[in-house]
Amino acid sequence: MSFTRSIVGVSRTLVSIVKTRLELFAVEVSQQRTALVQMLMLAFGSMLFLTLALLVFTLLIALLFWPTEYRYWAIAILFLSYALLGGLMGYSLIRRLKSDEYPFQATLEELRRDVQSIENLCNKPASQAESEDGL
Repeated sequence: MSFTRSIVGVSRTLVSIVKTRLELFAVEVSQQRTALVQMLMLAFGSMLFLTLALLVFTLLIALLFWPTEYRYWAIAILFLSYALLGGLMGYSLIRRLKSDEYPFQATLEELRRDVQSIENLCNKPASQAESEDGL
């Protein structure tokens, strides 16, 4: 009878652990989804208005330099500036994507602790496990 109760107790504990980990995972999924949507909306809005500003600025510079002999130089300098800024932003984005921590870090850490605890329990000497059962 004692063996059956201990099996039931262990089963309840395992189910409770799994339930807790799944709840933690669900919370992290929700946080990641919200953060991703916010970042995408901000990025899209930012790109839209910066593109409009850049087009108007380019048109302004082209119109200002059009009657002069430096119009091609002005357009070339604008092109090089845009290419340099785009390259720097792309490099920054790639660096940030590679350096950010993995999503669901808390869930993974809890699962690592669970595995370590189970390994510690499995590696206990038999005499120590028997003395703990007797208490």
